[in-house]
Amino acid sequence: MGLSVPHNLARPAPQALASTIEALAARFGNRLVTSQAVRDQHAHTTTWLAPQPPDAVVMAQQTADIQDVVRICASNRVPVIAFGTGTSLEGQINAPAGGVCIDLRDMNRVLEVHAEDLDCVIEPGVTRKALNEHLRDQGVFFPIDPGADASLGGMASTRASGTNAVRYGTMRDNVLALKVVRADGEIITTGTRAKKSSAGYDLTHLFIGAEGTLGIISELTIKLRGIPETIAAAACSFKTVQGACQATIMAIQTGIPVARIELLNAAQVRACNSYSKLSLPETPLLLLEFHGSEIEVAEQSKNFGEIARECGGGEFSWTTRPEDRTRLWQARHDAYWAVKAMRAGSGVVATDVCVPISRLADCVVETEEDLKRLNLTSPIVGHVGDGNFHCSLMCDVDDAEEMARGEDFMHRLVERAQRMGGTCTGEHGIGQGKQKYLKAELGAEAIDAMRALKQALDPLNILNPGKILPAS
Repeated sequence: MGLSVPHNLARPAPQALASTIEALAARFGNRLVTSQAVRDQHAHTTTWLAPQPPDAVVMAQQTADIQDVVRICASNRVPVIAFGTGTSLEGQINAPAGGVCIDLRDMNRVLEVHAEDLDCVIEPGVTRKALNEHLRDQGVFFPIDPGADASLGGMASTRASGTNAVRYGTMRDNVLALKVVRADGEIITTGTRAKKSSAGYDLTHLFIGAEGTLGIISELTIKLRGIPETIAAAACSFKTVQGACQATIMAIQTGIPVARIELLNAAQVRACNSYSKLSLPETPLLLLEFHGSEIEVAEQSKNFGEIARECGGGEFSWTTRPEDRTRLWQARHDAYWAVKAMRAGSGVVATDVCVPISRLADCVVETEEDLKRLNLTSPIVGHVGDGNFHCSLMCDVDDAEEMARGEDFMHRLVERAQRMGGTCTGEHGIGQGKQKYLKAELGAEAIDAMRALKQALDPLNILNPGKILPAS
């Protein structure tokens, strides 16, 4: 069972779909899969949105494969949905009108590495962990870390972020150029390896965050960073969420170059202790990481320790041992699974908002009060250095009354963030789940402009239809 999102999409005519599958079978042989099990694996299952599987899946191995799928589907007006690793959280990979899913996991080659220029060229199926393993011996790394071992193509398509964003930015800040397959099967090249350009429209950033609705990414040129001389991880407990948020605000405002700064509220700490076998104090907690020279890291740690004490923080401990850092951050990345283990059989809805950092404490505190009022459980964790936090709401999907309270909570969370000058999503994207909030956030005129772009680049509406733009 899952929450269905209304849409006004018509499925392809049976004859059109049959002709499409026949043509794809002739072109791809056993790389075209129509079994129910595989189709179900390519539907959305990571939250309570109802899964909507495609009619067929094609395993792409090169750009020409993507082009041919798109051309065949366009000739019959059959939808095309790109698939990376399936870790998106707002229904981006669902097929509400059926169609063909292009699985890009086999397009996983690192094509070029230019360590001296701090960039590389990759295919969209390369995952962040595989890329950093490939780069490890060259003294460089790719810093965007959303937690899941997502594909870089998917991360660009959802404008992903992560724990390092406070220092290194988001995917928007770390992609130099793309190659994109258009809705007619032709290829657009959006930029070069140059670090800056004033040449024409900024097409690169048009496709970053477009969730596969304007084109399908077939190649990325991305920025790399030098591996820091010293990396230190730290943990600091606080008496209140307000104190932890205030310490974050002061650290950012005073210019401490924190690489990572993550908030876990008391409920999330309890979940992580149980799941990851830790013994952290079960009060609000900040996890931090500092990058730089040994002297710089020591100075950053000292300065933050002083701020933490001012804000009611307890003992501030930090370590440079890789195994200790890894254990701490793995517990953070396993936060979703830790929450899921708290209540057997419940659904977990991971949702996020982002607010100006000056309103962070207000937003988190009001959110916790709302959870108490509605008698709901939702541990909170966040990339709070840039005002972004996540709620992992637990609900029994078979309990209509509890689901209704859960939906009320999520709606109020978004309204609260927007009222404070923030956004309905800092990094998960719109997909299906948050379409209804776009108009309030950006205005009808912005929605109209998005519709015009969609019509210009995808006049047949075959590229991931039913995503981002609300039903008209």
